[in-house]
Amino acid sequence: MNHLELEQEIGKMARAMMTRNSLIGKDLIADLRGRLSTDSVAALMIVSIERLIWSDCESVIWSLSYLIPADVMEEIRRITALVVCKRLMGKGFVLGKDFSIDGSGRLLLSETAQTAVVVA
Repeated sequence: MNHLELEQEIGKMARAMMTRNSLIGKDLIADLRGRLSTDSVAALMIVSIERLIWSDCESVIWSLSYLIPADVMEEIRRITALVVCKRLMGKGFVLGKDFSIDGSGRLLLSETAQTAVVVA
């Protein structure tokens, strides 16, 4: 998928989220699953959410609750946890001391690490 096609798919997904129509969203996700890996679908969803959150937060909340399949949501959690870990380490926080990830992939943060994530 080239950059133009990727941009078009992100736009389609963001618009589908805005409609809050699960049939449209699920059809788009099914189409993407046929062409992309789960981690690529999750990454596309993250960018779509990021674009939409600035203008329609309620549609983002709806999409997180009703649209995104469990396996894609799990991949989104994995990707975002890794990004947060990298940012925390870049700020001097120590893995295993200031923050960690449990067996189910949940990010565990000390108070100072939690503050750093919120402020960042």
